[in-house]
Amino acid sequence: MLQQILHDMYIDPELLAELSDVQKHILFYKMREEQLRRWREREAWEALAQVEGLRPPKVKRASDKHIQWLLGADGEVWVWIMGEGPGDKPYEEISEELIAERARLQAQREAEELWKQKEAEITKKFRDALANEKARILAEKWKVEMEDRKAAKVLEERIHEEFKRKEEEERKRGEEQIRLQEEQRAKELYWTLKQAQLQSHPSEKEEREWEEQLRRSKAADEERSRRAQRARDEYQRHSLRAIQKGTVAGLSSRFRELGQSHEQEARLHHHLPGPGPLSPLAVPGSRTWERPLRPVSREVIVRWFKEEQLPRRAGFERNTKAIAPWFHGIISREDAEDLLENMTEGAFLVRVSEKIWGYTLSYRLQKGFKHFLVDASGDFYSFLGVDPNRHATLTDLIDFHKLVSGYFVPFANTQNGSELF
Repeated sequence: MLQQILHDMYIDPELLAELSDVQKHILFYKMREEQLRRWREREAWEALAQVEGLRPPKVKRASDKHIQWLLGADGEVWVWIMGEGPGDKPYEEISEELIAERARLQAQREAEELWKQKEAEITKKFRDALANEKARILAEKWKVEMEDRKAAKVLEERIHEEFKRKEEEERKRGEEQIRLQEEQRAKELYWTLKQAQLQSHPSEKEEREWEEQLRRSKAADEERSRRAQRARDEYQRHSLRAIQKGTVAGLSSRFRELGQSHEQEARLHHHLPGPGPLSPLAVPGSRTWERPLRPVSREVIVRWFKEEQLPRRAGFERNTKAIAPWFHGIISREDAEDLLENMTEGAFLVRVSEKIWGYTLSYRLQKGFKHFLVDASGDFYSFLGVDPNRHATLTDLIDFHKLVSGYFVPFANTQNGSELF
């Protein structure tokens, strides 16, 4: 399965969802290694082809896009350095002017906002006062005789002029106050920006500290690279040992199967339909059916189990004809989690995978569940991507991890053999 994924450089999303985080990391690492290998192989082939004249060297096509540099009187690329050209002001003076201009513009924007607020307050203040005065005059006006209305009108106009004059005086005082605040704010911002500019230049001590920190960081990166290389070498050594161990265990299992009696196989056939006496299908290379690259239907999975797995006694107790209590046949991920829902931490069951040629071990955690894929596409059983150990039978794999972890608790199925599929 892993070789097929590396060949296609693609993994089905549903299959990817079945992998644990560790399995995903290992898979992505392997895919990246395969990309680098292909790239190096292609580069080496192109270099060899060019040396031997089998392939002309690559010629970059001319592009319509280009850059044309401005040339000076001497024919060279024209370069201007601020503060060093003819008639340029010194850099310090230009910097001072820029800081002063930024401070002035900032203070001007703040003054405009402040003046808008002040103007709205003044307008509201005198508008309310004028409305109150008009209301008072209107109330008194109805108390006098008709001949006094003209005098009331003149009085209203005089009062209106008086309020307008006071409003103008208030506006002038407000503008003057805002102008003074703007000048003061500009000075404050100038000194703030000036101090920030002075503090932004690093001192010689800070430069030395930064260089020392950079040197330590590079040394740490080199140490991590060496550790990663040692880890990869160790992983390859373990992989070679696992392959050798799995090959020997597989041959031993084949001899044990060939030595079983006809009577034991008949009892096994009576309990689960399909295995019968050990047929030539159990011998690699003599299968009578063409196995697809991956499971395509439930019928194909059932046939694969009967043709390839039953002769290898997958799902049976060791040296008995009884089905192992942890084996539950073909059930979905949801059904497995429902069965383990009320179980204690450490409970597990094994089900036939519908994603790969193999099985899925569903495991109960304190909070939630975990599902591990077991690869059975070859002549051994192993956890996909994370287990360097290869086991001759599915029972060997389960017993090994029960012994190592000491925490697996099999969840017994309540089905007989004919109901598992």
